[in-house]
Amino acid sequence: MSDHLEPGVSDFGISVPVAPRARPDEAQDPRFELATALRRVTSLMVGVPVSDDDIRTATEGVTAVADALERAAGTGRRPRAQPDPAGHPQDFFPTSPVIGFANPVAPPVSLEVVDGVLHGTAWFDYPYEGPPTCVHGGVIAMVFDELLGAANIVAGCPGMTGTLTIRYRKPTPLRTPLRLEARFVERDGRKIRTTGAMFHGDLLTAEAEGIFIELVPQRFLKIVAENADSSDAVEQVRADASRLGFSADLDDTV
Repeated sequence: MSDHLEPGVSDFGISVPVAPRARPDEAQDPRFELATALRRVTSLMVGVPVSDDDIRTATEGVTAVADALERAAGTGRRPRAQPDPAGHPQDFFPTSPVIGFANPVAPPVSLEVVDGVLHGTAWFDYPYEGPPTCVHGGVIAMVFDELLGAANIVAGCPGMTGTLTIRYRKPTPLRTPLRLEARFVERDGRKIRTTGAMFHGDLLTAEAEGIFIELVPQRFLKIVAENADSSDAVEQVRADASRLGFSADLDDTV
């Protein structure tokens, strides 16, 4: 590991020192393959003519797979991976509904960093359609929210979304390659400003500006505790706080 450390982030959205960015791990998670197969099923069901008989047959098969996975599943919740700015941005949130290769809901958007700027490519299939032949505006907003947040992690200034402003310049076409950019602009205290843009070729179809807020660890833990449906998520975040040397006491001032 290099002696030079750069700003990093934990799942709290707080800065910690980490080693410089490493090459992406080329190992293929089997969840990626399952998610890819499920995306194919979803796109066929939503976007192309399929007979009711074929749908019923598919339902039987998918139900059998779901039943088998439920029987095989362990108790509790699978631990979330911690976003590591020393690694590849694609690995920040493997189960994200936007960039998560392990999430069948995600398109997904592919990411890379060039000269500190986050670049992405996307291809939205039928499940993301809003107006005919166009990507749903709410999907575009969700994508920007994730990409701007990831750009903040790259810059070592993570935070949670305070406001997100989207300008829809042109209809964004479905089922065609799209290009995205997101960049950290500035930080003022706990407020972080970030911008993003979406392109079809050289045509700007949408742009975004976000104000993000860095959270102190105790406040983040309190949010998790209020939202969690089990103690697992709370304990994961509490352990992260302790590992980083921060207090994980919910009674602390927030």
